[in-house]
Amino acid sequence: MIKGLAITPPTLGRISIGRVVEKNGKRLPEKDDQFTITSQIQNKEGWVKHPLDEQLRANASNQKLRSIPVRMIFNDPDLNLRAEYTLFDRQTGRPICVGDGQTCQRLTNQGVEQHPCPSPDLCPLAQGGHCKPYGRLHVNLDESDEFGTFIFRTTGFNSIRTLAARLSYYHAASNGLLSCLPLQLTLRGKSTTQSYRQPVYYVDLTLREGIDLQSAIHTAREIDQQSKQAGFNQKALDQMARQGFANAKFEMDLEEGLDVVEEFYQTEEQQQSVVQNESFNIQQGLKGSVTALN
Repeated sequence: MIKGLAITPPTLGRISIGRVVEKNGKRLPEKDDQFTITSQIQNKEGWVKHPLDEQLRANASNQKLRSIPVRMIFNDPDLNLRAEYTLFDRQTGRPICVGDGQTCQRLTNQGVEQHPCPSPDLCPLAQGGHCKPYGRLHVNLDESDEFGTFIFRTTGFNSIRTLAARLSYYHAASNGLLSCLPLQLTLRGKSTTQSYRQPVYYVDLTLREGIDLQSAIHTAREIDQQSKQAGFNQKALDQMARQGFANAKFEMDLEEGLDVVEEFYQTEEQQQSVVQNESFNIQQGLKGSVTALN
């Protein structure tokens, strides 16, 4: 095994709730109110949609994909969802510092060093919004490829917190049979003061529609027994994945880092433009309210 190379689940495609669009000659991240499933291939218009996107969208109301049936590959919640505070180099996409709120691995001129991780709010290196929580959820969509995954990447606290809670709860409730449960990704929305009362969308993990928890656990036990009789060793699979993740200091490669920077990180100029647009929309809304009252 090559040391320093993280062995991560094979990726067949991506799941996103946003996209990168070109405006005035600049590529900017744009949020969406639905899921999009893409392949790993890009063209001039962006990421090419995966055939599963059209298949699932055909059964969705209003053609908006807001739920996706999924299966977890691992029983251990921490193997399905990987999340840390991450500071990327905005130019190269290379991870500079990765931490869990207690300790971090930091790239310096002397190599990779371990330091305390006080979280982005208290870390001098993270000031200016340069360090964000970065989560990667690996899920299986295509049962014909048992170990192939589609990856959902996010820097949103709402998605990471909700997914982490759901995974740990379902793991506990099913007596560790997380990989056997019939689950689905669900898109939810909420409004906050920071979002200027506009809806913010995040990803939740629930049981598939029409299935209650007791039925899901019963089905999971049956699947687990059948798999064991066939000789399948889920415990060994989880352990192998755990070793693969630990084979490198940083899980992300340069290519992934560049995609993350483009999708989730805005320059100061872009942030100022967003603030100006939001302020303009609020002002227009207030003017409309005053006109309606008059």
